[in-house]
Amino acid sequence: MATAGPETEPGGLNIHPMDQFLLQPLFGEELHWFTPTNGTLWMLLTVAAASLLMVAGTRGRALVPSRSQSAAEMTYGFIRKMVEDVTGRAGAKYFPYIMTIFLFILFANVLALIPTSFSPTSHIAVTATLGIGVFLTVTAIGFIRHGIGFLRLFWVSEAPTLALRVVLFFIELISYFIRPVSHSVRLFGAMAAGHAVVKVFAGFAGALGLAAILPIGAIVAMYALELLVAVIQAYIFTILTCVYLNDALHPGH
Repeated sequence: MATAGPETEPGGLNIHPMDQFLLQPLFGEELHWFTPTNGTLWMLLTVAAASLLMVAGTRGRALVPSRSQSAAEMTYGFIRKMVEDVTGRAGAKYFPYIMTIFLFILFANVLALIPTSFSPTSHIAVTATLGIGVFLTVTAIGFIRHGIGFLRLFWVSEAPTLALRVVLFFIELISYFIRPVSHSVRLFGAMAAGHAVVKVFAGFAGALGLAAILPIGAIVAMYALELLVAVIQAYIFTILTCVYLNDALHPGH
């Protein structure tokens, strides 16, 4: 996890757990919208790591697979099965998009556990871009495939009265537009909170010196938990994407 700014000052405990989320320019001192930052660097490393696994790992296609080939094939099969189980055969054509989302989030989360690294998914700008991208994509698919019939997604025909159906229509519509918010905030909050807690324990460990056994033990436990959270959050974001895609492919209650 990246660090920036002072962490400790002589004569006292001074922990800055949020400094690790600061964007720093890679060149120069001023930060502009076009300036390459540490966030840019680690997103590029994320793409490179995912590409290395899926492209280089399967290049040989050996009958007896190597570890990298096994990992790539297992990841491919896992996401492929998820897409087909949730969306049916109609969603298979969108598998590359969903696979890309999963790999990006997974590798961004895992690489962020490297000391002095940076976590792109701990920034709401990144997770919101992913969430809004999914929202716009599935909405476009819904209208392209079904036209105005896509609005059946919001019409609860099982409701006993017309008045109740109208009320539920607006409730469903509001909940639909809240999707990108909950989709992105969940990932951002989980990653940012975990990294901040680890940084706090690391600050205590550095300040206590030889008496830092308990904070160090807490850091080890938190790292194990954060590794689990990194994988789970990638899975949750991906399966929710499949659920939203299924709504676009099969609207109606």
